[in-house]
Amino acid sequence: MLKTFNLFCLIFMSGLALAQMPDTDIWLFKLKTDKLKKSTLVEPHNLTNRPGYDNQPCFSADGKRIFYVSVREDNQADIYVYDISSKKSVAITKSKVSEYSPVLSSDGKYLNSVVVEEDSAQRIHWIDVKTGFHTKKLEMDSVGYYTFLNSDTVIYYKLTEPHSLRYFSTKTNEDKWLGNSPVRAFKAINRHTLIYGIKDSSTVTYYKYNFLLHKAERYCDYASLSEDAIWHPQMGLIKSEGTRLLRFNESTNNWELLYDLTVFGIKKITRFAFDAANKQLVVVNNL
Repeated sequence: MLKTFNLFCLIFMSGLALAQMPDTDIWLFKLKTDKLKKSTLVEPHNLTNRPGYDNQPCFSADGKRIFYVSVREDNQADIYVYDISSKKSVAITKSKVSEYSPVLSSDGKYLNSVVVEEDSAQRIHWIDVKTGFHTKKLEMDSVGYYTFLNSDTVIYYKLTEPHSLRYFSTKTNEDKWLGNSPVRAFKAINRHTLIYGIKDSSTVTYYKYNFLLHKAERYCDYASLSEDAIWHPQMGLIKSEGTRLLRFNESTNNWELLYDLTVFGIKKITRFAFDAANKQLVVVNNL
C-alpha cells in the first residue's frame, strides 16, 4: 500500500534541453525566533556553490539531511543527499534515467521521485534510499508534478495540452480531471483537502478542494505568474516572488512579507521548503 507523503514534488517537463536548465544553487538558513515570536533568517550557507543545476530540495523528517537533484558531468539528473552536520553531499542514484523531486517516505526506506524513463515516459517511482535501486512505480504517464493526498489518492500535474491537474485513486484506478492550466504549486492540507493554483494570462488564483464534498472554493489570488508556493501547517499559504517569501493572512485577506532574502545575495527564489520543526529553511536561488 502507498504510504502517506507530505510533499510537494517538482520536475521539469520531458524534452527540456539541458542547455535550457538554469544555473541554480541551494541555500540553507536557520530560523531565529525572538521573544515576540518574530523569526529572522540567520547562518546562511550555500550548500552546493558550484556551476550547474542543483535543485528541488526537501528535508528528511528529522531535519538532519536534505535530498536534492543535481546534474553533473554526465548530464544526468541524479539524487544526492546533503548531511547538514558534516556539510557533505553524496550521490544516492547513478542511473541511466533522470530522477527529479526526491521526497523521503514516511518509513524512511524509500524516496519517491518522478523519473524520466529511457523511452521518455514520466512516472512516479520508489527508490531505495540505501541502494539507489528503483523498486516499483505507478503506471500513469506524463507526470510533471505530484503530491499524495493520502494513502489512496495521488494528485498530479499531467503534461496534456493544455496542462491539467488530475487525481488518481490507487484503490479504484479512477483517473479524474480537476482543472486546466494549473501551476506546479499544489499541496495537501489534510487527508481530504487540497490547495492548488490555476493561472490565466496575469494572475494565479488559489482554490481549496474538498474531496469529501467534491467541491472547490476560491481561497485567494495573486497578480503574478510565479508558480512556487507551499502550505505551511502553522502559517498557511506561502509563495515566492522574486527575492521575497510572502504569506497570505486569512484574517486581513492580504499578502504580507515574511522574509526578503536580497541581503543574502539571493536573486530569485524558485523552490523553498521548511523543515518539520520550523527551524530551518532551504531555498533554490536562480543565478
